[in-house]
Amino acid sequence: MTQEDRYGLPLSTSSHEAASAYREGVDLMLSGWTGTGETLERAIAADPDFALPQIARARLHAFYQQGDLARKKAAVARDLVARRGTERERSHVETLALAIEGRLPEAIAAMLKHIDAWPRDAVVLSLPLGAFGLFAFSGMADHDRARHELCESVVQHYGEDWWFLTMSGWAMTENGDVARGRAVTERGFDLRRANAHAAHAVLHAMFEDGSIEAADRLVDEWIPTYDRAGILHGHIRWHQALGALEHSDAARALAIYADVLQPKATQAPPLNVITDGASLLWRLATYGHTVPKPLWLEADAAAQKLFPKSGLPFADVHMALFAAATQNREALAARLAVIEQRLADGKLPAGPVVPAICRALAAFADEDYAACVQTLTPVLAEVARIGGSHAQRELIEDTFIVALMRSGELPRARALLDARLHRRPSLRDTRWQAAMS
Repeated sequence: MTQEDRYGLPLSTSSHEAASAYREGVDLMLSGWTGTGETLERAIAADPDFALPQIARARLHAFYQQGDLARKKAAVARDLVARRGTERERSHVETLALAIEGRLPEAIAAMLKHIDAWPRDAVVLSLPLGAFGLFAFSGMADHDRARHELCESVVQHYGEDWWFLTMSGWAMTENGDVARGRAVTERGFDLRRANAHAAHAVLHAMFEDGSIEAADRLVDEWIPTYDRAGILHGHIRWHQALGALEHSDAARALAIYADVLQPKATQAPPLNVITDGASLLWRLATYGHTVPKPLWLEADAAAQKLFPKSGLPFADVHMALFAAATQNREALAARLAVIEQRLADGKLPAGPVVPAICRALAAFADEDYAACVQTLTPVLAEVARIGGSHAQRELIEDTFIVALMRSGELPRARALLDARLHRRPSLRDTRWQAAMS
């Protein structure tokens, strides 16, 4: 009997146990749930020559920045699939391996070709989706639109699939179709509640439509079902902290930080560790709240170990937050030198927006608000190139707004705030009162 994955694609294993564990492991990975690694290891143990659980396990290692393990397992998967694998499986393994190796242009090209041939290969389709996917980190300015258009091109192949509804709905939300995106994502969430990516995507829609109280209730009701070791546990609570800041509740935001986001408490992947921590502390300070300096120093020390070198623009921007907040001009200068060299060599797809943001953040921390405004103004329309979600990138606009206020350009600041309140009319304006003082 031919074994298949949940989407009806044949699997090159005769082991029912290996196929069953692989199907379960993929579902756990696509839902951001705990137990993914252990389940994929069961599949590998049941059939050591089955390549797909090897490459899926490699991808999970890559999530946690375990590069050596990820590359070793990818190499094993390549060898196995060459000896025993279908054309679809060979393309699947190669595409994931390219992504794991950080060869983004090649991975994107391979992914598009693969999805054209096998649109129901959800694991490959997952690569460009989400805030940390191949499209978001490609340097393109229109990655929100690209994700939405990709999902629309294959929608007829998925129907009411919980994973596809989750990710296609989120793509709609990020591309500006918030009402429809929220409704589609909530359909996916209803089909599988044990789905952290769906909870997360719904929270993004709630952030965009201003449903702050509803988002807070969702987290309170749902998070007890999700283990603290879950890949998105801390980040989902980060969303709750953003809600607290919308209402100027700094004490609650700091309590959430202490509970799940600070380095000694978090179990998140390294990229979330630095981005969630840095952005929340920066927002607190920017809105006029006091952030104890030891919190910055502890978080910065952890970040320097996790990301000692420049590489990913989204990480570099958040490392610049640490350098600016701790007045570590040497660290920022060293990182900027590498970024500028990559830009000069044509190896920085995100372009000049990356060093500009880093310099603007340093100017803001030095209270040179006019310089911050002057540096950010030409690149504000390009901020999407650094990747991440709209909710994450809004930090840059917030910094710009406060810099406008503090440099005396209140009409420009008010125009930006009015535009935001037009998009999200249920938001309160209290968080800006301290910033304007």
